[in-house]
Amino acid sequence: MTQPAHVPPVRSSNEADGTRRRPGRGYALAAGILGAGIPAGLLWWLLAPGGQNLISGDSALSSGTNSQGWLPRDLVLAGLFVFAGCLVAVLLSGRRDGGTRRLLLLSVAASAAAAVLAWRTGVLAGIWLGGPQDTSANASVAFSLRSLTVLVLWPAAVAAGFFVLRIIGLLRASVDRDPESNSADSHTWQ
Repeated sequence: MTQPAHVPPVRSSNEADGTRRRPGRGYALAAGILGAGIPAGLLWWLLAPGGQNLISGDSALSSGTNSQGWLPRDLVLAGLFVFAGCLVAVLLSGRRDGGTRRLLLLSVAASAAAAVLAWRTGVLAGIWLGGPQDTSANASVAFSLRSLTVLVLWPAAVAAGFFVLRIIGLLRASVDRDPESNSADSHTWQ
């Protein structure tokens, strides 16, 4: 009589390599991204015209009544969001597991929430730390964001940056796997 075959236990794809999956790992990254919204909002208030105006230092742009400072105020936040999104994409693609789809979606969602948190933190810093403003003429006299589409830049930079870094990684991997075919191509171009 034959013995029944031993059936191995079912494992996830991460456990097949000998590594165990920790379920809270992605949420810690999302919490870190979300928490980065607070210093980003404070940095926006410190650097932008209408706030502390540390970038230009032009006293004419310090007042919210000067409409020439409204666009640079939005652009400072846009630059901070693009930088933060690129940083998240680099950190995400540099992970040992290469970043999964679930982790990418979680990072994009956390980046969207962090962008809103940064915006509200900057506005709150303008209310608490800035001087009183008479907003009867226009609401943008107070430290605010005129273009709400800026809030899309952080999650968009995460997604686009991750995509570009994955493509570069795949191209490098294909070159490393097949160096003979690549050297033949290089001779034809010389």
